[in-house]
Amino acid sequence: MQQTILAIAGKPGLYKLLSRGKNNLIVETLDAQHRRVPAFATDRITSLGDIAMFTETDDVPLMDVLDNVKKLEDGKRASINEKKASPDELKEYFTKVLPEWDRDRVHVSDIKKLISWYNILVDAGITDFKENVAPTEGDNIDDRINKTPEE
Repeated sequence: MQQTILAIAGKPGLYKLLSRGKNNLIVETLDAQHRRVPAFATDRITSLGDIAMFTETDDVPLMDVLDNVKKLEDGKRASINEKKASPDELKEYFTKVLPEWDRDRVHVSDIKKLISWYNILVDAGITDFKENVAPTEGDNIDDRINKTPEE
């Protein structure tokens, strides 16, 4: 099974999809604790494969942006501390990652989240962003939660 990495609105960090329950998904945190928790249909759940960053031309899939960070950092943790860096430092760093980013629609908080997610993935040993994260292929994750096992 190809693993899917998820972001859940209102909950910090990233989650790995483990299985599907009757009315929920069973996910595991991508931190040192590896806690398993349910994610319900009422949670706003997004696969990282479904996220894109705004640019001046076309939107760039998040996996490509993460791959650019990986190339910039040689596969190591980000060299910038997203919590302590100034907004100007974050923008300068992101320009190295994605030169054509849309300065009107990408906010500093988005850059901080990208760097945070990149570090979480690297710490979890996930660095092959093209292989490890599968987009949900057009179906809504809520539909998958509500399907019965026979479907």
